[in-house]
Amino acid sequence: MAPRHQSLDLDLARERFEDSTDFTVAIEEEFAIVDPATLELVHGFEQLYELCLADDLLAEAAKGELIDTEIEIRSGRGETYAQAVAQQQEHRRRLFALAERQGVGLVAAGTHPWADYLDQQIINTAHYQRLQSDLGYVAQRNNTWSLHAHVGVRGADRAIVVCDRLREVLPLLLAVSANSPFLDGHDTGLHSVRSQIFTRSFPRCGIHEPFGDWRSYADFVSLLQRTTSVIESTQLWWSVRPHHNFGTVEVRICDAQSRGEESLRLGALLLACVAQAARDHDDGLLAAARPGREIEENLWRAIRHGMDGRMIDFDAGVEIEAAEALDRLLAWTAPMRAELSLDAEPTPGPNGAQRARSALAESGSIEQVYRMTLEETRRTYAPEPVAG
Repeated sequence: MAPRHQSLDLDLARERFEDSTDFTVAIEEEFAIVDPATLELVHGFEQLYELCLADDLLAEAAKGELIDTEIEIRSGRGETYAQAVAQQQEHRRRLFALAERQGVGLVAAGTHPWADYLDQQIINTAHYQRLQSDLGYVAQRNNTWSLHAHVGVRGADRAIVVCDRLREVLPLLLAVSANSPFLDGHDTGLHSVRSQIFTRSFPRCGIHEPFGDWRSYADFVSLLQRTTSVIESTQLWWSVRPHHNFGTVEVRICDAQSRGEESLRLGALLLACVAQAARDHDDGLLAAARPGREIEENLWRAIRHGMDGRMIDFDAGVEIEAAEALDRLLAWTAPMRAELSLDAEPTPGPNGAQRARSALAESGSIEQVYRMTLEETRRTYAPEPVAG
């Protein structure tokens, strides 16, 4: 893949979409770096990244993300989801081996349950140092971890239409992935406090209004550039966005998943949603984009109640259980899940936030729950014995 930080050459970005290949895919997984004994966050990115740079695969796959208690690995482009998964599993295995050599643990969850954001340090890159200068408290407060998926979509106008269509399913995808109920040493009452910290705080974040076509999108981004609101496309933090450099639709709504298999299944579901929206567009089946005010109602429900709650069916004017909404999503994506051979149904049973709350009810200790999350991440992301 090309360098991470993009210029805002919108003509070049359009060309990349016109040359893109449908349904190639890449996944990105973020991990907290912790002390296995104390469970406190460790300012260990630079040391761990240095080890990654000496590895032929991780030198390209491992990246920093804002704070120095976090590391990300990327699968790289897969022509199929199976190929992306195989690549990412090898990256996981190597990263966890290096973390063990360094004496740190890696945790996949949307937030750290008690870490003080004032203790966080922004990594020393021009991009993130500028971000800290521009956003101040908003950047400092964002000690969160997530899962992203990139899906190739051919055609710039088509990519924008797919982004517009995905807007209405993003709240449900968040509910499915919700895995961050704890913050500042307390149960927040939310299922995804990560979304409250990031999506509700960062500018140009959350779920954008529909653009309709590439020209409308490009006109708006050009305006942001002319008015010095943004100087690179990575400052467009929307929960679904056209990625200028890769010619992909990037879905960014999900919390990091504490179980490796759940992360892979969720990535497959994100791919299925993008692919189904593209296919529906080709077949003339896409309905008009839903108003933002309706999507916002369901987004709040996802943040607050996750899969324990209900979503609004605005066409019928009624509430439905989140589980029923998921059944409908799976029915909608069934054709492309079959065509792409995707194992995209979420693992049966409670998701991360639900399990965390159940564990807290049993143990009474958020620290104990987080220790279980550390062990679960290690056991399921790198099941093979690691060698230093």
